[in-house]
Amino acid sequence: MEILKITDAADLEKAFSIRKEVFVEEQHVPIEEEIDAYDTLDGECEHVLLTKDGQAVGTGRVRLVDDYGKIQRVAIRLTERKHGYGKVIIQKLEELAAARGATKAKLDAQVHAIGFYEKLGYTVQSDVFMDAGIEHVLMTKSLH
Repeated sequence: MEILKITDAADLEKAFSIRKEVFVEEQHVPIEEEIDAYDTLDGECEHVLLTKDGQAVGTGRVRLVDDYGKIQRVAIRLTERKHGYGKVIIQKLEELAAARGATKAKLDAQVHAIGFYEKLGYTVQSDVFMDAGIEHVLMTKSLH
């Protein structure tokens, strides 16, 4: 398993492929909501790609919002879940955010994933809200 910061268009396309599989096909998020203005190599976001045996299996992105690293678009292929890859992706995104000066991390967690994020030190900060037809909560964590 390897996780790297995406620096070329080919790897960014692999990340988009995973996101389309998970969010668009599996969770029925409209493609126009899934891919947005932050999905570039030279924009505000840093994207990561997790590979196993040379195959892209997970991705995520982070951007600075005030003093927070805002973690978004964390996705792992259905067949690759439950192997600890999500934790690896989150830790890498937190590391990238901290390197850019973030003191805290925040994310909009799908309700079913609250327990996963709590195990990584995140706490719920909001009531349930809808995003792309899916229930979410805002969660935050201090980065030390």
